[in-house]
Amino acid sequence: MELRLKPRIGVMGPALCLPDVYNLAREVGFLIGKKGALLICGGRSGVMEASARGAREAGGITIGILPGASADEANPYIDIPIVTDLGNARNAINVLTSQVVIAIHGSYGTLSEIALALKCHTPVIGLGTWDLIPPGGEQLPIIYAHSAEEAVAIAMNLIAAKTNRSI
Repeated sequence: MELRLKPRIGVMGPALCLPDVYNLAREVGFLIGKKGALLICGGRSGVMEASARGAREAGGITIGILPGASADEANPYIDIPIVTDLGNARNAINVLTSQVVIAIHGSYGTLSEIALALKCHTPVIGLGTWDLIPPGGEQLPIIYAHSAEEAVAIAMNLIAAKTNRSI
């Protein structure tokens, strides 16, 4: 498949995480790589590093949207560093580049990416992440998954449905 036509799955999560969250993110990344999708992340440590590591271990391609002015800040598992010098504003690029976002656990940066994705109509799959209830109490369109396998399967199905291509 032509590189630009490959599914683009964003994995968002905190830069600091416990080993169980790191391992979950690594598994998600591995499954993304195994499916032949491109992994989009913030390119640094924690969930970003773990998911990129997993994707690379599966032979996948990783893209890191970096907050700073140097490609040197990318973790060693990033194939394509995108240098933005935008700080947290780079979260918008993460979301807009991704066809689906998988939010794992979460910090305030993750929360901002979830909000941006919802605002931009990018599907969000939550995996042990924020449980959000807006002031009106209406249900947000976050799909909560219970495992890495479920999260990646949902992501691939959403992309296939949106692009009308079997993946």
